This record gives sequence, structure tokens and C-alpha cells, in this order.
Amino acid sequence: QVQLVESGGGLVQPGGSLRLSCADPGFSLEDYAVGWFRQAPGKEREEILCISSSDRITYYADSAKGRFTISRDNAKNTVALQMNSLKPEDTAVYYCATPLPKYTECTGTYDYWGQGTQVTVSS
Repeated sequence: QVQLVESGGGLVQPGGSLRLSCADPGFSLEDYAVGWFRQAPGKEREEILCISSSDRITYYADSAKGRFTISRDNAKNTVALQMNSLKPEDTAVYYCATPLPKYTECTGTYDYWGQGTQVTVSS
């Protein structure tokens, strides 16, 4: 059973940084695509970016380019979302997702999501 767990959220000042982590205790995430999503208050969930099993990165949110990046730590079986230059509009619940066992590449489709971690950007 896929059990994605996000961590690392919290309160941060505008212009600050946060590093979120996505983990699963039962699956090797390195073998599959993993995406990061967010859902702001009153808005639909949107995909930010995705990393393939070969570490190819696909950006879906233009606002994240140049500020957010995704990476793997396969020794820990985790996928990180590094967020820099955070803005108030980045405030949202952040989720990781995976299409495992279907896809190694980022296709824009996912079958499983974690429960999310809250990120609040405010002064």
C-alpha cells in the first residue's frame, strides 16, 4: 500500500526558504516519478513540478521556475522540494504524489497523494 508522507512545512517570512520532504515506507520512490502539488485556500490543487526516475525535472507552474527545485535522496528514499524566495501567494498545503507502479516518467497523471503539509508565508 502506498503511504506517502510529507514533512517540512511551517511558517516562513517572505523571501525565506523551506525544504519539504516526501517519503514512503514501503516503496522505492527512486523507481518512479514523483510530483509536488499545492492547494491554496479557495483554489484547486495544482502541480508544481515533477521528477522522473532518471531525475528529469518537469515544471508545471511558471511561478515556481527559478525559485523551486526537486531532487532525490535515494539513500533515504525521499524526494525533496526546495523552495526559495517564498512569497505570500505560495501559502498552501503541499502534497507529493506518485503514479507508481505505472510510470517512471512524468506524465501529469498520478494515483496516490500524501496528506499534505502546510506552508504559510507571512510577515
